[in-house]
Amino acid sequence: MSEQLAKKELDINVEYLTRVEGHGNIVINIKKGIIEKCELQIIEAPRFFEAMVRGRSIFEVQHITSRICGICSTGHCMASIKASEDAAGFKPSEQTNAFRKLLLHYETFDSHLLHIYFLVAPDALGAKSVLPLVATHKDVVLRALRMKKQYSDLCDILAGRHTHPITCCPRGFTKLPTQKELKAMRDILKSQEDDLMITVDTIKSLAPKLPAFERETEYIALTHPDEYAFLDGDITSTDIEGAIKPIDYRQAIHEYHVAHSTSKHSKNKRGSYMVGALARININFDKLNKLGKSVANTLGFKTPCYNPYMNTVAQLIEIAHCYADSLAIIERFIKDGVDYDQVVSSWPRVDEKESFSCNSGKGVGAVEVPRGLLVHDYDIDSKGIVNNANCVIPTNQNLANIDLDLKKLVPEFINKPKDEITLLAEMLVRAYDPCISCSCHMLDVKFV
Repeated sequence: MSEQLAKKELDINVEYLTRVEGHGNIVINIKKGIIEKCELQIIEAPRFFEAMVRGRSIFEVQHITSRICGICSTGHCMASIKASEDAAGFKPSEQTNAFRKLLLHYETFDSHLLHIYFLVAPDALGAKSVLPLVATHKDVVLRALRMKKQYSDLCDILAGRHTHPITCCPRGFTKLPTQKELKAMRDILKSQEDDLMITVDTIKSLAPKLPAFERETEYIALTHPDEYAFLDGDITSTDIEGAIKPIDYRQAIHEYHVAHSTSKHSKNKRGSYMVGALARININFDKLNKLGKSVANTLGFKTPCYNPYMNTVAQLIEIAHCYADSLAIIERFIKDGVDYDQVVSSWPRVDEKESFSCNSGKGVGAVEVPRGLLVHDYDIDSKGIVNNANCVIPTNQNLANIDLDLKKLVPEFINKPKDEITLLAEMLVRAYDPCISCSCHMLDVKFV
């Protein structure tokens, strides 16, 4: 124990941490130099989405699981569809996968932008929330609102609506974009270019204000040999050689419960690991496209990066990557056309399930959503009915890492005033962009 810490007494209790999705408390107690508590407490009531999908058709569950989260509902929809397809033996077409990637890109734009401008920027600018910035940085706030609305508009065109998309389903889409809609999406994206570059300049100016803190940890993300993985790929870790197929995700993701959280925690080789934009870039930096690497260079971002506060910078690099990739996908379909024969015009209703049959067994869908690796795991029968399910949420996987970050952070900044230590702890949790409500999934409980 350091001499500075040995004499220290500190009590920090942040109830209902602000600028995160959901309810969590930060509790830090140091008595006579001994860290008694240093943790993020998840205090929301458990949510039972796994139970809600039992007995439901694979053609219904994506609409249920998309309600897990209003921010990353598209990601849950995609993971759910992929798990259903994997179990039933459906193989999506290349065109379907291209449009699914595009939809995930749109959600990444929207979520990362929300985090950067509305949740993190106020800390860097010394504000309690984004509202005071209306008076001091009006152009920044207007830019953020403008960009966020346009990204939502893109989701509306492709998926029917942003929150809880309605056109994507097993085997494809119930509606595919027309040439007019493709050109509208292209025009919206191209109108974003100046705002994106200004955002890069803004974050470049704010990045030096992020705390200088590092803790080397394990990073886990999807990898793909041909692209920066969002929709497809195998699970890989900075601590293991090779990759793990999504169906074998439990080889790397070991879930467990702790007393201070209604959310499951996860670990692999160490006591914790990190998922999300920083993990993805640490693992897949070489797969970033030209614009993504250019923005990384502009921001002075280098890998490996062990500063969790830099997750925000990694998110901006991903926005740039997704922006360029989205334009490329749209331009391709404008040039080559869309095969409208692939529209999924119908699927078995619940009352028709007796006439429907498919493969039975286990299926796993793994995708990268804004906050990290998301896994849906379903067991289905030959009628396409889900008998059992497990959802592994990115925030679940980050919670143990947040706790260990806090335990290293506090002693390093112990000589600062209490309010500064409190702010540093709040900023650390916000850097992970946690989706707390998503994460409140309990382990199996046996009552005796």
